[in-house]
Amino acid sequence: MRVKSIFLTVILGFFIVTGSIFARTPSPEGAQAYIISPADGDIVNSPVIVKFGLKGMGVAPAGIDKPNTGHHHLLIDVVDIPSPDKSLPADVNFKHFGGGQTEAIVKLPPGKHTLQLIMGDKNHIPLFPLVMSKKITIEVN
Repeated sequence: MRVKSIFLTVILGFFIVTGSIFARTPSPEGAQAYIISPADGDIVNSPVIVKFGLKGMGVAPAGIDKPNTGHHHLLIDVVDIPSPDKSLPADVNFKHFGGGQTEAIVKLPPGKHTLQLIMGDKNHIPLFPLVMSKKITIEVN
């Protein structure tokens, strides 16, 4: 009975510390995500073609567990990055490209918008350490 109690205490502690039973997927050292186009400050028309760049790692679809890979998530007008140990949301501000896509066509209303990429693992959880592009600002006519 004592062993069971210790085991449950350890598991509970792990949940409290990590918030998850899953270990974060490591990113390769030096991996970088970046936006190829549009460029920071560009004035564009909607729909916008966003081309994703990646160095130091590969792209694999969601659900595929292959070392040194992940898939892109495009953050649109996101101010604060959500908890890095939980699956990224999927909504108008968080676009998932779990098929392994390396570009997207995005409809945006007129005005200024920010775009940023973050790489997720097979479960849409950000890699650790984060592989995230610089945030760019574009203006849509």
